[in-house]
Amino acid sequence: MHKKNHLELRLERCKDILTVFGGEEKDMRLAAESKQYLDFAVLFGNALPVYLEIGCGKGKFIVETAKANPDKNFVACEKISNVIIDACEGALSAGLKNVHFLNCAAEVLEKYFPANSVSGIYLNFSNPLPKEGYKKQRLTHPRFLNIYSRILKDGGEIYQKTDDENFFKFSLESYAAAGYEVSCCDDLAANPVPGDVATEHQLKFMAQGKKIYRIVARCKK
Repeated sequence: MHKKNHLELRLERCKDILTVFGGEEKDMRLAAESKQYLDFAVLFGNALPVYLEIGCGKGKFIVETAKANPDKNFVACEKISNVIIDACEGALSAGLKNVHFLNCAAEVLEKYFPANSVSGIYLNFSNPLPKEGYKKQRLTHPRFLNIYSRILKDGGEIYQKTDDENFFKFSLESYAAAGYEVSCCDDLAANPVPGDVATEHQLKFMAQGKKIYRIVARCKK
């Protein structure tokens, strides 16, 4: 991916709605232990529930979802600066006040989110990383579910969509092993969810005739 023109300047212009992980500490576990909690009351000016999208890409989902849900606050996480800038600029252009962006890897989410602070998490078309050697990097691997369990409120839910059947099955197994209550469907087009916003990937995959799998996993503490 080529670096976008004037990226640093564009990121600076988005600083009011963007928190960037400095990256001084290369050990992600140590980085997560050094807390820099987001102050939701300051960021959003209210005490509405907070929802997190991990891997927001260029922001279509989070911008449309935030527009449709002014009674909720959203934090959109994306580790690639070259990508998150599009999402930030889209939110600014839309004049949204209920979205904040976080430029970091999922491994350090606990640096920014206190325990029991998130009402729901969106995992939209995360990289399935099909090779066995990369399974620990999958966003529904137990090491990530442990992080989500700590930052989610009791009863908080993970909403996952994927086009990859093997990743779908892997995720179901991971949720079950972690004690989540799970419901799912193996064809979202045949079982549409009211208010669901299609991502860029979802529209592309559906146009190709691919099935979209959806999981809702509820965190029980």
